Amino acid sequence: MPTEKDLIHDWNGPEFAPGTTVEFDDETLRDGLQSPSVTIPTLEQKIEILRLMDSLGIHTADIGLPAAGAWAKDAVRELAREIRDGKLRIKANCAARTVIGDVEPVLDVSQEIGIPIEACVFIGSSEIRRYAEDWDIERMLKHTTDAVSFCVKHDLPVMYVTEDTVRARPETVKRLYTAAIEAGARRVCLCDTVGHATPAGAEALVTFVKEKVIRPLGVDVKIDWHGHRDRGLDLANVFAAIKAGASRVHGTALGIGERCGNAPMDLLLINLKLMGVIDNDLRKLPEYCRKVSEYCRVPIPRNYPAVGSDAFETATGVHAAAVIKALKKGDRWLANRVYSGVPADELGLSQKIGVGPMSGKSNVLYWLESKGIEADDAVVDAILSLAKTTNRQLTDEEMTEAARSARPAARRG
Repeated sequence: MPTEKDLIHDWNGPEFAPGTTVEFDDETLRDGLQSPSVTIPTLEQKIEILRLMDSLGIHTADIGLPAAGAWAKDAVRELAREIRDGKLRIKANCAARTVIGDVEPVLDVSQEIGIPIEACVFIGSSEIRRYAEDWDIERMLKHTTDAVSFCVKHDLPVMYVTEDTVRARPETVKRLYTAAIEAGARRVCLCDTVGHATPAGAEALVTFVKEKVIRPLGVDVKIDWHGHRDRGLDLANVFAAIKAGASRVHGTALGIGERCGNAPMDLLLINLKLMGVIDNDLRKLPEYCRKVSEYCRVPIPRNYPAVGSDAFETATGVHAAAVIKALKKGDRWLANRVYSGVPADELGLSQKIGVGPMSGKSNVLYWLESKGIEADDAVVDAILSLAKTTNRQLTDEEMTEAARSARPAARRG
């Protein structure tokens, strides 16, 4: 039997250096819910989504911004309780401005529930934001130091986050991160808040922070990357950030979030698994996406990669014939790869063969066999003839009716 290397020559080559490790922070339940078109899930639905994150091996989840109000704090408390009582592996974090009054509710919930909750304290950093807000750098530095010091003093894990980092001046980035690290932050998050970055920009920014800010301080500080998709470069930017040294990357289910959304967590997981960086079990990924789609009322486009309804289905004769031949060899590994760049079996799914105007006889025979319908010539001809008169793929009901109608004619013949 041929091996995978015999059958697939990979021009992509190794995407990342050996030993590259990546962690994931899921922002679906915070940044994702800031989308103008989503419906906020119920608490029970949020818990279900959180459990699915955990089953996928996602390391951390942003479970809300508790300073937004009593309702927000209550939801954060119950999600934290679920992590504790359900003995989930996923860790909690919460967003908070670099204001003590924002961090205090995070500390309250952490102490009440008895689990660590990472405080993700954020402040804008770009000149355009500073100009709009009338902020001076000294005030920003004080907010930074006060918030981070408060977290450290109360043993609250802290990540320092600068919004719109990709449009901030190097000297501003250096001063803000230096202040945060000297105050005790051991994780910093670089944000492409408005989706401005290109891969070259993501790489340059991560490299700058790693080489020009963290290294001179001689402290072990981890780098996160948080990117939006306004220019459609979100996935490419994540990979560039990882190559440059980011150790944790952020995303949301189906890429939901502010404006055009975030990097999609589902596609991050799939691609990094195919690149050999992770080995997570992704069989729950379709359910994770379906539940977020259902609860947030965000439709999944039919042609959405991997989890869209069209992702593993074909009615084109040549394509279908290759898949069917692979299945007849009894080789599902082959069937899931001969006409697919994403193996359906990695997601607990399988290939589907439909019948449409570009289908051949093998499509019809396969469909009939899968439905347990006898494949005599009259039935095959009836379905194929119907398909050639349409401008779309036939439904199961249409093919079943065509097969039923062909039976009397076959008997009379």
